[in-house]
Amino acid sequence: MPELPEVETSRRGIAPHVQGQTVRCVIIRQPNLRWPAPDELPTLITRRKILAVDRRGKYILLRFTNGAVILHLGMSGSLRIATRNTAIRDHDHVDIVLGNDKILRLHDPRRFGCVLWTDNPAEQHKLLAKLGPEPLSDEFNGAYLHRQSRKRRCSVKAFIMNSHIVVGVGNIYASESLFIAGINPRRKAGSISRQRYDALADAIKQILAAAIEQGGTTLRDFTREDGQPGYFAQQLYVYGKAGEACQQCGGVIKQVTQQQRSSFYCSHCQK
Repeated sequence: MPELPEVETSRRGIAPHVQGQTVRCVIIRQPNLRWPAPDELPTLITRRKILAVDRRGKYILLRFTNGAVILHLGMSGSLRIATRNTAIRDHDHVDIVLGNDKILRLHDPRRFGCVLWTDNPAEQHKLLAKLGPEPLSDEFNGAYLHRQSRKRRCSVKAFIMNSHIVVGVGNIYASESLFIAGINPRRKAGSISRQRYDALADAIKQILAAAIEQGGTTLRDFTREDGQPGYFAQQLYVYGKAGEACQQCGGVIKQVTQQQRSSFYCSHCQK
């Protein structure tokens, strides 16, 4: 599933082609995504200019004077920049045709993504209103994590993957950040000290920034707006490396299941 670095990579990739452009038309081939694409979307945005291309958590926002399009890539979706000569493939569900003859195309084989509209500021939409802070913002730090974690009995991994606590720290990046910070993913969130949360907040920022720089992590479905993969998978320390040697101590990377997700860690380096 595309996580924050993959979504930010997509946003940065499409923005130069999309921002400031006027929508010529909208083609909805398959409206039945995770939530139905609104029938009125073509009427709402045709002949209107895209003022900004932003991101909140894992959502991409196309802002107009009259509202915003909210895009989510779901489990296997991607946004591509196409032209009139680009062949339409299976699972190319929505096209936003622009004044520069480029097409913003949503490709989503599993149809777990979405294309929604809001007349109000996008951050007030029910999907976004209760999200936690952005992990690369100044608001997110060790003091914040420590304060939010008090009396919580869930695992620290579940805690940092909770989008109401912080957005965009998905399974891959949670495992990697906990490794960098030296924290066992099974530890209870409420038992971790402020000092160790300082290290974890710094690790999350470090890992996410590095992943964005590398264009995200391609493990199965994700590709960038130009169809190229993300390369951060080549820099993973523990995720998907069960049975391999730890890069720091030479011990064996272990795998456990938490909340029906696989966690990877080194029991020697992570306490």
